Amino acid sequence: MSFIIHGATGAQGAPLFERLKAAGKSVKAASRNSLNGEYAVTADIASATSLSKAYDGADAIFVHLPQAPEEVRLSYANNIVSAIGVARPSRVVISTSGSVVDSPNSQLQAPPTSAIMTLINGVKDSGISNAVVAPRLYLENLLLPMVSAPVTEEGALRYPVRSDYAVSWSSHSDVAKVSERLLQDATVTGVVGVGHLPGLVGSDLAAGFARHFGRDVKFESLTPQAFGDLIEPFFGPAYAGVVGFYNLHWQAPANTIDPSTSAQALMGLEPDSVETWLANSLGSSAPNR
Repeated sequence: MSFIIHGATGAQGAPLFERLKAAGKSVKAASRNSLNGEYAVTADIASATSLSKAYDGADAIFVHLPQAPEEVRLSYANNIVSAIGVARPSRVVISTSGSVVDSPNSQLQAPPTSAIMTLINGVKDSGISNAVVAPRLYLENLLLPMVSAPVTEEGALRYPVRSDYAVSWSSHSDVAKVSERLLQDATVTGVVGVGHLPGLVGSDLAAGFARHFGRDVKFESLTPQAFGDLIEPFFGPAYAGVVGFYNLHWQAPANTIDPSTSAQALMGLEPDSVETWLANSLGSSAPNR
């Protein structure tokens, strides 16, 4: 069975690529630029023709939309759908990259005309076996310098969500573990939620950090704008989009996956604890500053 992985050099695709490679699978990293070696294939997401050539002969494809203006992402989604319709792989697994696609009554739900819904519905309409990996917030966000530094310096974990805001947090490794199984198991279809159940609130996150670092850690809720002020020097103008993103979360009751369609229920796969994730990510070292 042969696999093509989008974003194989990035945070989300790399863990999946490495898992498949370590298992001895025939796997290629899809890249806009020509890469040398048996583990790469040229695939320009801005070209449906390039994608269809890359997908030709592949059994299964993992895809997620990169960060870009929404109109650009929409064009990428349409290109991927077109290429999949031409190449006709046996299996497609889509990651939502944190977009909410299975809570129609929530203000967090992606609009029907959004790029991610266009991609999901387009692949679904193709008739090709597919599954949608649906994480919520990534634990890796907590390793941003402005978040991680106060943990070691002050014993304070500060993040722009309410202290009572329950989230099905997950790691990129959790997503990779679920995606690896889904690429090879066509019996599970539709949306598969990835993340903690019940959802974790701020004090749960702080407790995991406390156990890892062996010191008291308290969670402190930041307003989205206060967080924006911290990240603006790093993100530049893009910080405004982050503030808007967390403003939506600030007003939502929770951001948790549906237990009935979770990886726990459908596949028996549990996410790592915060403490285990930190140990795997940092070892015995403190977060990068």
